[in-house]
Amino acid sequence: MDVKNKSTMKGLTVSLLMMTGLFGGSALAQNPSLESGTPPTTTATQAPSNGPTELTLKEALKYALQASQTARKARLDVENGKYQIDEVRARALPQITGNAGLNYNPILQLSALPGELAGQPGKTLMVPFGQKWNSTAGVSLSQNLFDQSVFTGLKAAKSTQEYYKINAQLTDEQLIEQVATTYYQVLVQRQKIGVLDTTILNTGKVQTIIKGQYENGLAKQIDVDRIAVNISNLQTQRQQLLNTVTQYENQLKYAMGMPIQNPIALPQVEFASIQPQTAPSGDTLNVSTRTEYKLLKQQESLLKFQKDAYKAEYYPTLSLNGNYAYQGLGNKVPWFQKGSAGVNWFDYASVGLSLKVPIFNGGATRSRIRQADVSIRKLQEDISNTSLSLNLMYENAKTQINNSIIILNNQRENVQLAQKVFFNTQNNYNNGLATLTDLLDAENSLTEAQNNHSAALLDYRVAEIQLIKSQGNLKSLLN
Repeated sequence: MDVKNKSTMKGLTVSLLMMTGLFGGSALAQNPSLESGTPPTTTATQAPSNGPTELTLKEALKYALQASQTARKARLDVENGKYQIDEVRARALPQITGNAGLNYNPILQLSALPGELAGQPGKTLMVPFGQKWNSTAGVSLSQNLFDQSVFTGLKAAKSTQEYYKINAQLTDEQLIEQVATTYYQVLVQRQKIGVLDTTILNTGKVQTIIKGQYENGLAKQIDVDRIAVNISNLQTQRQQLLNTVTQYENQLKYAMGMPIQNPIALPQVEFASIQPQTAPSGDTLNVSTRTEYKLLKQQESLLKFQKDAYKAEYYPTLSLNGNYAYQGLGNKVPWFQKGSAGVNWFDYASVGLSLKVPIFNGGATRSRIRQADVSIRKLQEDISNTSLSLNLMYENAKTQINNSIIILNNQRENVQLAQKVFFNTQNNYNNGLATLTDLLDAENSLTEAQNNHSAALLDYRVAEIQLIKSQGNLKSLLN
């Protein structure tokens, strides 16, 4: 589910509540893990004391799930869902309020009375009623006895909490995918640096030989210059790779939620130990196990509760109301005064039922119900499309990993062949049977083959992550 859908869903959840009150392991085989190596002495969750933090893939993933701001925000949404449930539940509980007041009437209202009441027939008497001062203090209670919107709100609140839990799970999976992919990118770039280091070392030996030959008159100046230019180019490529590694490491730390200034170290690995496994054939994907699908189904449940909440507007509501108050009247401030001072205090209470029956609102409720029904049908189309999309991703992931295995095996054979050609060419050059151009070409071909093998290895690991993701087993990388 993209960011836009998440924002829309959060808006739906809030409006509904207000309206109702409301690549270590692999899933496809037990593959040797790329991050396998000597167990680190410093855990990922501990701050480095004297050196960089050594991170295996599992440690990087566990650190990210604890420290990433994205994951923490998702967990805060889960926590907030609990408070929303409490808010909705409060509508089903008694509502008790206290009140107090003090009023002063400088001019009392006059009322007209017939003079006959005072023995003055034919006259109208203007008599003031009330007292200059009036003070009250009391408490009132209201309890919903029947309100269909409250019942619907309680159900929707529980569904909302489940939605936030599924969303947090999806956030974790997306974080695992991002961290694992970046982790492998760092490893592969470091492997390329190792390839260049070996190439520079071998080229340096050749440079030493050529310089000796030149000093003995057996080589030309142009040969010395060419080998120097070649070494310079290799060192430039190495510096560029070092910069790339630094950038990938920073991306990895950012994805993990680790301070960018913290140094990290990834353990050395043996790339030759990786034994790729092909994807299972003939199996089908159960989309109901995918978190993306679960989230949409939970969203559908919330939309149905929203529709039920609109329907609840047709139902009558019944509530119990009661209040008790104490009142003081007099021509003086009633507080702390007694009857002898012309102040009278008395209490009163009332208990009653309040029934509201909706009769006609111009069809507004019917329109809201129909709009909710359209939203449900639109979401059902999204669910159907997501089901197709998840199956597409699964089939493509199987195809991609099988293709990556073929390319990886071909590149391994190509590296072996390039090594054979380079060693033979180097031997021939030492015996005067090959030119410097032949040697440099063979060396460049070997470097290119090794880099292509590293790229193929990264493609395989990325394809493996995508297959694990399409199977809904990304958290297996934590095991």
